[in-house]
Amino acid sequence: MTALLQPHDEKDPVAIKAPSEFPNSPLSQAFRQPLMLGVFLNLQDIRHSSYPTSNSWTYDYNVEIVKRAEALGFDLAFSRTQWLPKGGYDGEASLDSFIALAAMAGVTSRILLISTIHVLYGPWHPLHLAKFGATLDHISKGRWGINIVTGHRAVEHEMFGWQRIEHDQRYVLAAELFDVVERLWSEEENFSFKGISSWTVNNAFITPKPLFGRPVLVNATGSEAGIHFAARYSDIIFITSPGGAHIESALETLPEHIKRIKQAAKNVGRDIRTLINPIVISRDTERETQDYVDAIVAHRVPPEVKGFHSYDSDAHAWRGRQDTNHKQGLNLGGNIEIIGTPEQVVEQLVALKAIGIDGVQLNFYDFAKDLDYFGEKILPLLKQAGLRV
Repeated sequence: MTALLQPHDEKDPVAIKAPSEFPNSPLSQAFRQPLMLGVFLNLQDIRHSSYPTSNSWTYDYNVEIVKRAEALGFDLAFSRTQWLPKGGYDGEASLDSFIALAAMAGVTSRILLISTIHVLYGPWHPLHLAKFGATLDHISKGRWGINIVTGHRAVEHEMFGWQRIEHDQRYVLAAELFDVVERLWSEEENFSFKGISSWTVNNAFITPKPLFGRPVLVNATGSEAGIHFAARYSDIIFITSPGGAHIESALETLPEHIKRIKQAAKNVGRDIRTLINPIVISRDTERETQDYVDAIVAHRVPPEVKGFHSYDSDAHAWRGRQDTNHKQGLNLGGNIEIIGTPEQVVEQLVALKAIGIDGVQLNFYDFAKDLDYFGEKILPLLKQAGLRV
């Protein structure tokens, strides 16, 4: 029997169960933490500063970071993916987040692994995405998910032989794609579909189905169209400070932004969690911390040496960094900068939790060294503060 897919009523939430609706799912376990902890990997040759680090874009280095984060009790890991021409602004070497995070499923047991996928590049066919996703869901036992990216740079679309799609239309196309992907993850009969996308499906079906309704879905956005998409499809929305990277401006501008996001989800009968990406720079004393920051800044790589290219982007989320009304950060990496002694770091994380942040995807200047420091000096204080259980 073949069913013809009809697009769902815009007023109604997607019918498929989210993994958070299963009490024993890995996502539900992560959601029980007062503040989720994640690690935001650098699978690229990122060079904000020439001050020495152990960092490496290689799989071997990054899988050890994820295993260490899992041992510390972290809940999730993911990385960005970019498609840039030669001379891209973060150096030459870059692993694909989809493949790298998927590969980590076989050598981890508890941490959630979120692969960034530009779902409109190619374009992806929903059968591929649904089959790959269901396979990785079983390999990881429900720990794998997708960071849904529609692509904000014209140059990236052009690499795939396309012109950049208008901003809001990208989310229309992504919604159509995931309507079909979610149907493939749940439908017990063949079905067919033809919409506005370039792909069609005819007598489509996949098995096995995911273990907990579907894989985890995440997207990063700051626009109305992106928030609307997240409210309907995502479990977690990866947000950016409207006030830029300085922690004070972030704490001032984030509450209204978070309120708008959570209300959008509530309007369609869903609950969504917010994640933000701080870089944490910390040492035992304020003087030691400042010395570390000063060393990083003193060795900052100039744009002309780095090979920086200001690629055209229509992203909404990062506009706060151009607003002179806000305090700006030091361009150390990460969406916001958390700098201070362990006690001061915890104070800032407590403040983020108080305004509605549900989790942090941590970035470090030196991942191996600074993650160990976080585990030794900061994590115990987070537990004392009631942010980890």
